[in-house]
Amino acid sequence: MVTPTTVLSQLLVSISMSLILPKGGCMVVDSTRRGKRFPDSMSKTIPIWTCVLNRAISQFRTDSNIHENDAALPQEDCNGCDEIARDWDCSLHLPLWVPQTEKASIEEHLEEWTEQLKASGADIASLAVSLKKPLRPLWISQRTVIWLNEVPHHDSWDFTPIILVSASSSSNGVSQHNRTTSEFSWNYIPGAGDDEESWSRGLTPPLFWNHVYDLINSGPEMCNQKVADIVEKSRVRRAYRGENAPQIRVKSISHEEPSLASDVSNIEVDANESSEDFEVSWLGSTNLAVGASQLATDVADVDCILNCDSESISVSLPSEEAYLHLPMVSSKFDRFSLFNNLSKAVSFAKFNLSQGKRLLILCNNGEDISVCVCLAILMSLFDEKGTFDDGESFNTAHITKWDMRRRLVFVCKFATNARPSRGNLRQVFNFLIGGKCILQPQEGDRSDE
Repeated sequence: MVTPTTVLSQLLVSISMSLILPKGGCMVVDSTRRGKRFPDSMSKTIPIWTCVLNRAISQFRTDSNIHENDAALPQEDCNGCDEIARDWDCSLHLPLWVPQTEKASIEEHLEEWTEQLKASGADIASLAVSLKKPLRPLWISQRTVIWLNEVPHHDSWDFTPIILVSASSSSNGVSQHNRTTSEFSWNYIPGAGDDEESWSRGLTPPLFWNHVYDLINSGPEMCNQKVADIVEKSRVRRAYRGENAPQIRVKSISHEEPSLASDVSNIEVDANESSEDFEVSWLGSTNLAVGASQLATDVADVDCILNCDSESISVSLPSEEAYLHLPMVSSKFDRFSLFNNLSKAVSFAKFNLSQGKRLLILCNNGEDISVCVCLAILMSLFDEKGTFDDGESFNTAHITKWDMRRRLVFVCKFATNARPSRGNLRQVFNFLIGGKCILQPQEGDRSDE
């Protein structure tokens, strides 16, 4: 059976939902081993978190009487919202092949998981305001037959669809290697999407969709060359510092900053901005920021930089002690890279933050390693209210994975492009529970190399 931990590992989904909602739903594509039609993530995990989210939203709407506020919305923006709000679907929708006994077992834990989600600091308020219809999963596989003329327009549906598409082939005895699509043969490798750096050749999702027809029309023989041309042109445009150069977006700090343990629903996320450009994200009033190393020369109001990229960079800072280069790589290449460097990273942060300096943490893309290092610093040097305390709270606390998840939710509210990998997060947790680290800066810790 799916465990509560499995459900809570999907907390980042509730953060990114504000980017999906304007589209009226989403599609999720996955695959599984031969012999199965759908992976467990589609059969159980996603249906569970859609149900948990629906329950949390329904409870929030009831407590806040938010359905009464829907009446003030334009009619075209609230087509049947009042009726749906009064009859918000909180039931668990599973595919027919999941046994009833297993469904009953899952339903016993729904209230527990809903309370855990609400306690995590996830932005339920924004979801409750934005989501006009409850979430509901739908399943599509290669065996699915859909008569397009019999499918009603999605605007008439009384739910927000989460369409789960399985790319796995049917178990019909046909060899995977003999399958063809059009005139081109293909071989789908399950899990290959997790290692996009090994096959994407620098192509990002926005670049792909901006040039999708050119890429398709180039065919298999010219595809790699076309990708190389697109990636190089994009790099040149950004390097030219024209209108398409990376834009530094510093989120404003409100007069009332959310604590690390509180609801941070008042933080606005601009869903219309392209994720193609790298960004620097300041984490409220903590004096901490994360970003990509490409932006180091463009960032203003930075007193010190912790560079976790594999390559050192040239920066203009008041002193040599204001820059520390700690090369780190993903857990895919070194399972202990972060773990072995976090003590120096935290010491460098303590030395500078104790003087009220603003610290920028960099990595290759500003999405993974820098986020994990920032998380370790927050856990080690800040209290529950988000106040720098020189590690006093950390030295008396018993750190759990739940504590780390709540802090990660806080980070991701500001760093909306964050994609910390499980392996790197595991290294952060092992560092935090591995005894109270020596936080005092040591001689030579703040060198360039």
